[in-house]
Amino acid sequence: MEQISNEKKLQEIARQIRRNIITMLAEAGSGHPGGSLSAVEILTALYFQEMRVDPANPQWPERDRFVLGKGHAAPVLYATLAEKGFFPREELLTLRKINSRLQGHPDMRKVPGVDMSTGSLGQGFSASVGMALAGKMDKKDYRVYLLLGDGEIQEGQVWEGAMAAAHYKLDNLTAFLDHNGLQIDGPVQEVMSPEPVVDKFKAFGWHVEQIDGHSFTQITRALEIAKSIKDKPTMIIAETVKGKGVSFMENEAGWHGTAPKKDQAAQALEELA
Repeated sequence: MEQISNEKKLQEIARQIRRNIITMLAEAGSGHPGGSLSAVEILTALYFQEMRVDPANPQWPERDRFVLGKGHAAPVLYATLAEKGFFPREELLTLRKINSRLQGHPDMRKVPGVDMSTGSLGQGFSASVGMALAGKMDKKDYRVYLLLGDGEIQEGQVWEGAMAAAHYKLDNLTAFLDHNGLQIDGPVQEVMSPEPVVDKFKAFGWHVEQIDGHSFTQITRALEIAKSIKDKPTMIIAETVKGKGVSFMENEAGWHGTAPKKDQAAQALEELA
């Protein structure tokens, strides 16, 4: 009974995060809605159920770390951090404006709660490997979480990082692959197929889980399994829908990097009410 109640609470938080994303992008007039909306449940589960963080002390040394590999999906990270209390929700309306802390890609020097600056695809993977390795060397018990886009794993650097993470037995590293099937130029399969991703990550020495990336039950279970795996990192391949929650954005590659106009935002917010 308690679990159902918690899931309903998570769903309500996710709905508000989606509303925040639409509102901030419409105000900015630019940004990336598709890959932000597809990752909402993953970040909601991490920040509101799983990760050990303190919004009042963003640099707390013992905190769990999160790295947004696909840095262009910054709106979902900003919306989640604001909802968690790292900074005022009203600040979301400054997205991409001059002198705002909330630029098109996350900046760890300016935004409370951002653990790594990202944007160049693949580099977040390597950074997360370094952070997890540092935790092992310093004998800390914090965990490192990473979110990758499925177009992002076309980058060669990802596979160098995957190899290193397995070599150093980084069981404190858990990655999510936001497997929505679309990138800016169209279907990932047509642009440069990374499949079979399950077999590839297994071959690189990772434990792999496959889930519905919009199911809190499945996300929670996969995270519990990841914590039980010893001597190898875990990749959670999350099947998601690009533009999830907004009917005219779902499964449309054109919404990868296009902000909604005011009337479109109004329709989206009505659907997310």
